[in-house]
Amino acid sequence: MRGRQRADRRLSAVAIRHVAFEDLGSFARTLDARGWSVSYCEASTDQLSHYSIRDADLVIVLDGPIGLGDRRAFRFLDSEMHLIERRLARGLPTLGIGLGAQLMAAATGGRVEAGAPTPIGWGELSLTPEGRRSALAPLGQPGAKVLHWRGDGIELPPGARRLAFDARRENQAFACGEAGLALQFHLEADPRGLEEWYVGHAVALAAAGIDVRQLRRQGRDCAMAAGAMAETVFGGWLDARFPEAAAPTGLDPLARLSA
Repeated sequence: MRGRQRADRRLSAVAIRHVAFEDLGSFARTLDARGWSVSYCEASTDQLSHYSIRDADLVIVLDGPIGLGDRRAFRFLDSEMHLIERRLARGLPTLGIGLGAQLMAAATGGRVEAGAPTPIGWGELSLTPEGRRSALAPLGQPGAKVLHWRGDGIELPPGARRLAFDARRENQAFACGEAGLALQFHLEADPRGLEEWYVGHAVALAAAGIDVRQLRRQGRDCAMAAGAMAETVFGGWLDARFPEAAAPTGLDPLARLSA
């Protein structure tokens, strides 16, 4: 079974980062609780073909302030696509978030198209029947909200399974086989980490007419539920891929909110 943990080593997760402040957020805590060895590599400067990245048990390709339309200026995007394509062909678990989701789509035969900017903020999702049977199922509960911060649209790759959508975007999440998961939204964001986003994206937020104070209040209002949701969804996806490293059985984080 892929991902079987040997007694003499910890499972390895590598997060590919485009800017320092868009990191694993709450996902780091989920990985730490399961005993993973977690490291970052910088997409723009590190050698993505290195065996420590290429053969890692899990690779997470994070978001960033660029897109597929910037490939001529940022050639490392091609290296990321090649890495994703090779890992999925080998059945190695790979998660793409935001830009990472777009790279996964393009790497596997889908298309990414620039569209009208999606309003930045917290909102609900709708799940497909496939999504309701997946690790994303908790996102279909009434009142569940995620952070939207990505405007481009994705046309699904051949064979991909659509998992989530909303009124503005037909494809907000999809799966590629059993190994690949792509999310156009942010589950990993937490209020403390988002303070760095507000600074790093200050110019773009101002240009979009976004009031940072209001966005901060939304984040704080959603924080407790969003953190529990991230642990349940990401933890569930991890545990299905790596059952030998699953968290100890206990009260579900979402159940604690209503306990």
